[in-house]
Amino acid sequence: MPVSQADIALAERLADAAGAAIRPYFRAEHGLEAKDDLSPVTLADRAAEEAMRKLLIAEAPADGIVGEEFGVREGASKRQWVLDPIDGTRAFIAGRPIFGTLIALIEDGWPLLGIIDQPITRERWLGVMGHTTLFNGEPAATRRCRDLKQAILATTSPACFHDDELHAFEHLDGAVMSVVLGGDCYNYGCVASGWMDIVVEANLKLHDFAALVPIVEGAGGRMCDWQGDPLHAGSNGQVIAAGDPARIDDILEALACRGH
Repeated sequence: MPVSQADIALAERLADAAGAAIRPYFRAEHGLEAKDDLSPVTLADRAAEEAMRKLLIAEAPADGIVGEEFGVREGASKRQWVLDPIDGTRAFIAGRPIFGTLIALIEDGWPLLGIIDQPITRERWLGVMGHTTLFNGEPAATRRCRDLKQAILATTSPACFHDDELHAFEHLDGAVMSVVLGGDCYNYGCVASGWMDIVVEANLKLHDFAALVPIVEGAGGRMCDWQGDPLHAGSNGQVIAAGDPARIDDILEALACRGH
């Protein structure tokens, strides 16, 4: 089933609801805790996801929900809303407005719609497969990159890579102009808007990347795994985003040199 205007409107309301839940906690008491995997979670994460789930249960009861904080709610349709209330909780707790709320609509595991919403700076990227990505309502476009030597590469943290993945990333690091660390989902918005060229990450979960695919690809870029295959619910969490699809083969070649 294609994405409808009603789906897009609902996704925007989800982002609005999450932002309203998050803003009171930013640079304020946020009730930081450590989850079982030692990753941070705050009252803002939980409040934002609760607000989105409440809306979805009321307005799209047949659709499933996959949320970072509250897990899976099975639905009767082939569609699922994938929610990451704060992608970049470490940035959030440090008072840095480079986190975002991620909202995706997937069908049979394939991303159809995605939102990155930065509720503090009020920046929002909206991507729908088959349509041009919008940044605050205006068309977004990636930029061309004629050579890796001209590229700005980003990743959230080298600590997110396993040893062999880190070796591969370091090889790519040596081939580009500069590397930016930190940024989480915000980096992918920067690729979609043509301010950055490449993001490479590993060990991501579905809620970390599902929303990003329609955004980057709708702006003229490409997303894939480290084998060059499209991203879907069964992907292994190795992710590449390239503003210029012509550089994908160069990126894959550099990453294939892991451990060499």
